[in-house]
Amino acid sequence: MSQVVVYTTPLCPYCWRAKRLLRAKGVAFEEIDLWRQPERRAEMEARSGRRTVPQVFLDDRHLGGCDDLLALEASGELDRLLAQAGLGRAPS
Repeated sequence: MSQVVVYTTPLCPYCWRAKRLLRAKGVAFEEIDLWRQPERRAEMEARSGRRTVPQVFLDDRHLGGCDDLLALEASGELDRLLAQAGLGRAPS
């Protein structure tokens, strides 16, 4: 089964927004809190090439940060990707 991973920090409003969007779509995700697991920051940077949070992955595909996720949502691409992966609710 496909997996969504979100690297976050607790005080980041962009992290909250990205997680809220995923939850609204019925997508379960693994959250990696970089405050609680700071040693995983290097992993996030290596996977994404970025230093900011959130960073969202669908399996090995980097979806990007919050703005990237919102752009995918606006274009309808997020629903397509999630449906392809068998995740989330079916679009109405």
